[in-house]
Amino acid sequence: MAAEHSEHATYWRERGACLRVDPELFFPPGSGTLTHVQIDDAKAVCRRCPVLEQCLGWAMEFGPVEGVWGGTTESERRLMRGRAVQGPGGPATRAA
Repeated sequence: MAAEHSEHATYWRERGACLRVDPELFFPPGSGTLTHVQIDDAKAVCRRCPVLEQCLGWAMEFGPVEGVWGGTTESERRLMRGRAVQGPGGPATRAA
């Protein structure tokens, strides 16, 4: 039953725009200008993907996950998680 649930939970991967692209594009090495160009190219694939939201949701749920998922990098998702934990007003709006 667990295998069925797992397969159903990731069915969206079969419809991803990334299926027809070299997977290495989504896992750029190191840092630098070429890495930023590669990230931009990967995000361009994501922007035209019909399952972008499901992909991002998966990466947020199972993170930290390396690479570009759902049009975001690992560091961008880390920031998104931090904002979600802090809430909409951030730490400044919490009661003292």
